[in-house]
Amino acid sequence: MSVQILETKRRDFGARFASIRERGSAPSLVRETQVKRIVDAVRRRGDTALCEFSKRFDGVALTPRTLRVSDADLDAAVAVITPAARRALRSAAKRIGAFHARQRQLSWRYTDTAGIDLGQNITPLRRVGVYVPGGHAVYPSSVLMNIVPARVAGVDEVIMVTPPRRDGIHPAVLAAAKIAGASAVYRVGGAQAVAALAYGTKSIAAVDKIVGPGNAFVQAAKRLVYGTVDIDAIAGPSEVLVIADASVSPRFVAADLLAQAEHGSGDECAVLLTPSHRLASAVQREIDSQLATLPRRRDILGVLRRRSALVVVRSMSEAVEIAEQVAPEHLELIVERPQRWLPLLRNSGAIFVGPWAPAPLGDYMAGPNHVLPTGGSARFFSPLGTYDFVKRTNVVSATRRGLGKLEPAIVQLATMEGYDAHANAVRCRFNGNHINGRRRATRSPGGR
Repeated sequence: MSVQILETKRRDFGARFASIRERGSAPSLVRETQVKRIVDAVRRRGDTALCEFSKRFDGVALTPRTLRVSDADLDAAVAVITPAARRALRSAAKRIGAFHARQRQLSWRYTDTAGIDLGQNITPLRRVGVYVPGGHAVYPSSVLMNIVPARVAGVDEVIMVTPPRRDGIHPAVLAAAKIAGASAVYRVGGAQAVAALAYGTKSIAAVDKIVGPGNAFVQAAKRLVYGTVDIDAIAGPSEVLVIADASVSPRFVAADLLAQAEHGSGDECAVLLTPSHRLASAVQREIDSQLATLPRRRDILGVLRRRSALVVVRSMSEAVEIAEQVAPEHLELIVERPQRWLPLLRNSGAIFVGPWAPAPLGDYMAGPNHVLPTGGSARFFSPLGTYDFVKRTNVVSATRRGLGKLEPAIVQLATMEGYDAHANAVRCRFNGNHINGRRRATRSPGGR
């Protein structure tokens, strides 16, 4: 059998399940050192370093003039893909835009009881960088999911980078960039692309934030430049946890687990939690049957054997408890009465309710973002959204009367902390110039 069945009632369950949950992409000291050298080289030598690394790592000879994808090439990509592909990309972009428009935040103001005007200005970032992976797969959906929310938020410039390929960047990726509204697209990938976005080169302008998935080198580079720029998160391998009871078709569950296992890193995680041993056995057989028909079965099989399990739980309550501990990226709730359990599920990137809402619906067309927290970080991180592309600035406006009402408490707190200058900055507005509580005589300008 390609995937194991575990039972929570067995003594060894905890250890066996923990080994499945372990992330295999922990930072490597060698990798971190390599990435630092790449980032430093791009910071010092700009476009020259970018072109050197593109030749070394991607086997593509570029010059500073050919780093940018021309507008004509973007238009040509939209024309060359099939009409069905164009319709799908435009439909997905429209749905993603409609969902994220509901996340828009507005500046706000109010006047408190002291008469002080308070509020926040919500303003979009000026320039954002979007990293789109290359490699063996093609990710136009990632283009849409990262660029469309930025545009909805009102970001002025959205710069996309993606690794060059010897046969050229896939037209679907370039078409998605055009449809989503990318300001510019550059043929550069890896840690060097992250460095270019963070520090800028002659060809690529420095950004305020970098978003988008990538391999371990890309994630290491994002971690390294954080602070110079903001980043979305350190993304890990994809995960799905399915909670299902005997009412669901084992064919559906098997298909959903296999879908998550095919992402390609080899470190994905796919787990079923069910109180039905019969369902677990049926899903196990169905996985083997479906796996035989899949082109990527060899890669998927590695994931199923290392980081997948069909877990038979004592009860639905136990399933919910385990799910809350795991805090998965994708959580599918396929049970007879999902509304009973939905309020108890707080820790997941996205919840897909019922047999007709598989995770791929969210990956491509539903509208909510498919950039989700991984590795248990759903306990404290949220999906990528419009709110990630704005910043908040506090605004305080007061009258003499309003400040006067709060002066005694401000002075008390500042003095308590030993900050006499803070206290004086408030007190001097009412009682002349004070230092350490003593009034100091002042002369009128020009007088004796």
